[in-house]
Amino acid sequence: MAGAGSVAQRRQVKAPPGAGQRPPGRRLLPRSRILSALLLVAAVGLAGFGAWALYGSQWLRIEKVSVSWEPESRRELTGDQVLSVAAVPLGAPMASLDKDAIEARLLAELPRLKSVKVVRAWPHGVGLKLTEREPQAQLPAPGGYAEVDDEGVRFAEIAEPLPSVPLLELDMADSPSARRFGEERTLRDAVAVASALPGPLAGETSVIRIASYDAITLELSDDRTVRWGSPEDSPAKAEALTILMKAAPDARHFDVSVPSAPAASGG
Repeated sequence: MAGAGSVAQRRQVKAPPGAGQRPPGRRLLPRSRILSALLLVAAVGLAGFGAWALYGSQWLRIEKVSVSWEPESRRELTGDQVLSVAAVPLGAPMASLDKDAIEARLLAELPRLKSVKVVRAWPHGVGLKLTEREPQAQLPAPGGYAEVDDEGVRFAEIAEPLPSVPLLELDMADSPSARRFGEERTLRDAVAVASALPGPLAGETSVIRIASYDAITLELSDDRTVRWGSPEDSPAKAEALTILMKAAPDARHFDVSVPSAPAASGG
């Protein structure tokens, strides 16, 4: 034992230089940066998988194409005709379907079509929804008759005339309005007259004769005639004619060129 008054010697152990410090070049990244990096890797992986699923895999391929008509649409074309022109690529990825190109091809090659909608029916189907043009009048044509819709578009030729659809006859060779308005505009105006006729009256109208812009005549069944005048105010003229025919059922000639003052004669 040490004697009284002796001083105990304490040894101090010094830590080696650099103890408790990270060696240079081995800094740890913050957790937020590690998490961000992991999320980025996961997002890239998911994007790659999604691209492969849409374009590279066999999961989402076009396997069938259906054709349907909108309600109330006329139906003259066949499904096979539409499918042949549409040429939807079976087996191709659904995501690569060019809807605009298919619609444009159908409208260009099938003039009967007024509108086309191409829709994806995931996972394997494509739908073609159609609206066909409705004939409001018909014109004599070299092969028979041309069907004309309410926009004045000649969209089809048929061998025999359609029943209950007025025939347009243009006789404007000596008319000054032929030079002023032109045949195409006069034709569109005549079609507008046909479109304004209500169903029963359109069914009774066999011929719409156009001698000039303001000299349009309707030939009805049973040799009755209607002086229509110009194509202006056609809806009002159609209404006046309907009322006049009910008021004078035995009349043979009607004049609605001034719809506010219609007249009937004969009978």
